[in-house]
Amino acid sequence: MVDKRLTAEWIHGIVALIVGFFLLGASPNLGVLRSVVDFVGSVLSVPEYPAVVSREFLQDLYRWAKDKNDLTRQLKVLQDENSKLRITRSVLVAEQIKAELDARMEEARVTLREPHSWWNEFRIDKGFNQGVIIGLPVFQNGFLVGRVSSVSTFSSWVELLTSPALMIPVVIEETRELGVVVGDGSGSVLLTYIPEGRGIEAGMKVSTALISELLPPGIPIGSIADEGAASGSGYVTYKITPGAATSLLYTVTILKHSKGIFR
Repeated sequence: MVDKRLTAEWIHGIVALIVGFFLLGASPNLGVLRSVVDFVGSVLSVPEYPAVVSREFLQDLYRWAKDKNDLTRQLKVLQDENSKLRITRSVLVAEQIKAELDARMEEARVTLREPHSWWNEFRIDKGFNQGVIIGLPVFQNGFLVGRVSSVSTFSSWVELLTSPALMIPVVIEETRELGVVVGDGSGSVLLTYIPEGRGIEAGMKVSTALISELLPPGIPIGSIADEGAASGSGYVTYKITPGAATSLLYTVTILKHSKGIFR
């Protein structure tokens, strides 16, 4: 009786031998097969091309979006840090300016105001020995009230805003229009040399323009009281409501110079 397992092994061996001889015979034609495979690959690449391009596009888009999000986060962090630095710097600068101004401010008492020159000048109890010099601005409640006009050892005279002898270049804050403030000698303060048709209205604020180191710009003076009166020469004159109470002066403040002139 024939062993079936032995017969199966023989059959497998013969089949393997036949396949080996077939491959050996076909080996000289492998170049043809490779060409066929390459041709089929190139044909199949045509329908695959859109999918490949789309995949690469989506990959690039994903990388771009990720990089953009990273840059946006970094930019936000930098903006926050920059804002904090600006705030810190502004606070430090403001504190330095305030400290400097506090050191330069000197209170003075009004000691004489003669009736015949009531709206022109008054005397204070600070003089050269206290570091006062001609031209320094004098304030009441933060508003300009006049300038030092003469100095002696222990006292000084201040020319009032209401004096016709004191002329101060100013700027209207809302329009940046330049003009000159001068008194009429009777208690009024006028804004002059404003061209007609500049849209100046009552309530607009007036402050000093750039004059000199002794009288810096931006010092508040007051506000425009009412509509101006045309002079006939192309200019309009406006009445000013001073921020300082020029009729009631008991104590004032002097802004001393900052360049080491004072003791």
